[in-house]
Amino acid sequence: MRGRLDADADVVDGIDPPSVRVSLSADRIVGAAVGFVDEFGLTSLTMRRLGERLGVEAMALYRYVSGREALLDLLVGTLIDEMRGDSDVLEQPEDGWQDFLQRLAHGVRRVALAHPRAFPLVASRPAEAPWLRPPLRSLEWVETFLHGLRSEGFDDESCVAAYRAFTSFLLGHLLLEVSAHGADVGPLDVLEETTEPTPSRLEEYPTVMRLRGRLSEDHSDVEFEDSLEELLERVDLMRHETTTWS
Repeated sequence: MRGRLDADADVVDGIDPPSVRVSLSADRIVGAAVGFVDEFGLTSLTMRRLGERLGVEAMALYRYVSGREALLDLLVGTLIDEMRGDSDVLEQPEDGWQDFLQRLAHGVRRVALAHPRAFPLVASRPAEAPWLRPPLRSLEWVETFLHGLRSEGFDDESCVAAYRAFTSFLLGHLLLEVSAHGADVGPLDVLEETTEPTPSRLEEYPTVMRLRGRLSEDHSDVEFEDSLEELLERVDLMRHETTTWS
């Protein structure tokens, strides 16, 4: 009995290969990839392992996805599109621009928390256009963002300024947050756990040692809310400044 899928051996044995017996689609493949990354991380994802997860040979996946790079692009699109199914995220402002951005920010954060090990892809994959900034990677979401602010009285300059500030805030905060949930975010994951300062070295930094317990606490939700509120105040100030000078 073979432990691994071997489509060639199946054909030789007169058995239909797994891909003939298993129904596949691009959506099913991408969905399985999201689940795989959620469980094992980005570096573990290969077409062979994904095929085994789906119960088919790896070559069967290439009929629907041209390769791992294309799969990662589709995975990013799937993550961002999850916000379309989030009833709290609005397509356009209904109760002011602050409420609109609050809902959008929390929608992105919910995606990050639901898929912390996949979320770094949102920052690292090439965008649809070189001037798009993560985590709003799609033209559709950037259009939603800019149009929403325009409908609230923002001019072009303040819209772009708000977009830059909003995306920078979200990306910086959420990458740090998902790293605490096991995500591989590059340089932040280079250090081994054994590199934590020894007690003798901590004594060189009395304030850090004194506050070590507090520094170890997770207040991500409160920090997110406070930073977001400060961001909205800054955006409001930028809006009034550009209106005053125009």
